[in-house]
Amino acid sequence: MNKLSSQEEKDLIVFIKDWLRAHGYSQKDLASQLKIKSSRTSEILKKLKDLHKKGGIINIAKNLINIEQHWISTKNNNNDDNNYLESNNDQYSYPEEKKRHGYNQLDFNYKLELDELIDKMEKDHKIN
Repeated sequence: MNKLSSQEEKDLIVFIKDWLRAHGYSQKDLASQLKIKSSRTSEILKKLKDLHKKGGIINIAKNLINIEQHWISTKNNNNDDNNYLESNNDQYSYPEEKKRHGYNQLDFNYKLELDELIDKMEKDHKIN
């Protein structure tokens, strides 16, 4: 296989970084899936070049697809586990707790309190 040109390398790195961001993973996660010790961009690129030598851009794509499928199945398994836990905990929870949002757990209306605080600060500033 031909070597990747410098422009192809740059494009591949940009793609990889966008792809990781889109899936919520880091270079460290990718390095782990590629079975390399370092998560540095240069090491990831080196691994991608090795994959390219063994089968071209198609080989890189196949490996990235396998990694993406693994991540998706892992997320789905985690969601299934969370749904199972939530359904088991439903029998022990109180109905009013389900209505509350995380920021409302102490019956604190943060928007109202912040507005009042800002109004007070503005009044104090006008007096001085």
